[in-house]
Amino acid sequence: MHELTVGQLAERSGVAVSALHFYERKGLITSRRTSGNQRRYSRDTLRRVAFIRVSQRVGMPLEVIREALASLPDERTPTPADWAHLSSEWRSELDTRIEQLMQLRDNLSECIGCGCLSLKSCHLSNPRDVLGEQGPGPRKLLPETLRTREKGESTVDSCAPSCG
Repeated sequence: MHELTVGQLAERSGVAVSALHFYERKGLITSRRTSGNQRRYSRDTLRRVAFIRVSQRVGMPLEVIREALASLPDERTPTPADWAHLSSEWRSELDTRIEQLMQLRDNLSECIGCGCLSLKSCHLSNPRDVLGEQGPGPRKLLPETLRTREKGESTVDSCAPSCG
């Protein structure tokens, strides 16, 4: 079986050597060491790196990618069927992110500070610092699960009508 050096893998995959070392430290890819302590990668690592890059491109955190790869039998290289299965599992998370980005886009030009810092001085977007009572950070821009109060109550946006 022909193996690739880290330089060859970097050239063929389009990923920097430092990123490959990082992926290896994170348990996303593996190599064997030669007697001279040089890394050697099996050729199927190219597909694994492609899987990692595409997964990152759609917004999956490395930990989620690592778990997905670890879920494969013997941590083998993903097949097209594996990609279809894993990507369908990620669909709802991606839909939520898309919704959040669309909300951010739609409110960005009209009301950029809408609750971002819960400033008491922002009377248009955050009258009487209502959002600050719900907790720290960008309350309107956080996912609904993070905006939920500790009591399990769902928060209600109190933004002035003019800010969307």
